[in-house]
Amino acid sequence: MFGIGLAFAFGIMRIVNVAHGEIVVMSAYIGMTLLATLPIPPLLLVLPVGLISFALGWALQGVLLNRVLSSDPLPPMLLTFGLAIVIRNALVQIYGADVRAIQVGELQLAGVPVFGLTIGVFPLLVFGLALALYAALHWLMARTALGRILRATADDREVVQLCGVNCHRTYCAAMGLAVALSSIAGLLMAMRSSMSPFSGADRLLIAFETVIIGGLGSIWGTLAGGLVLGVAQLVGLKLNPNSGMLLAHGVFFVLLLLMPRGIAGWRKRGAR
Repeated sequence: MFGIGLAFAFGIMRIVNVAHGEIVVMSAYIGMTLLATLPIPPLLLVLPVGLISFALGWALQGVLLNRVLSSDPLPPMLLTFGLAIVIRNALVQIYGADVRAIQVGELQLAGVPVFGLTIGVFPLLVFGLALALYAALHWLMARTALGRILRATADDREVVQLCGVNCHRTYCAAMGLAVALSSIAGLLMAMRSSMSPFSGADRLLIAFETVIIGGLGSIWGTLAGGLVLGVAQLVGLKLNPNSGMLLAHGVFFVLLLLMPRGIAGWRKRGAR
């Protein structure tokens, strides 16, 4: 889920959002703030955090990124790099540098027995939500008028403009969706483990690896890449609890050598 927002933004606009990791972490802090003021179960924060993040993504694209979009990918990359530094320091100033987490109560430790193993209920819910979001995004892109406009804009911006489509507004909607999807991942990360304002770099690295393994611009390829990295990380932690993401990074390197274009191959245009 860390990778889907990054893949979507790149597939539609060819933007490499270096602030992706900080946006993921910021959404977790937004959820923490809402939980302190709204008496609702933590999992229901997905909707308000997603809506707030959609608005922030729309504003990011409309106020900043649309001004520097061109055939050169460097200006948006430099802009989002500076934005990442601003967000990280703002989070430290507001929330401090301590490690925090969102408590989900008994659900955190609940499990179901499957063939002699105990599988956590909360990870199953996260996996189900991820599949639902991927399916919803696929349906949006394949079956709706907005999806057709997004794909057409990614294919040929000039022709779409001749048909009366406001490409800047289309890009705002695309970035809003990308940030909203990433924000849900950040919120669930805070419920599943812990985070700090400095966790963004790790999330960005995972997102990049997921997108590259899956194939640039491929939605379902990104899901497959995330599953590969997740399983590799769990195996590495089983073999050595202190290894962290070492084995996952190693698997990424090997797959990059064996399949330079990823599992689904690179998409020349658009997010399919």
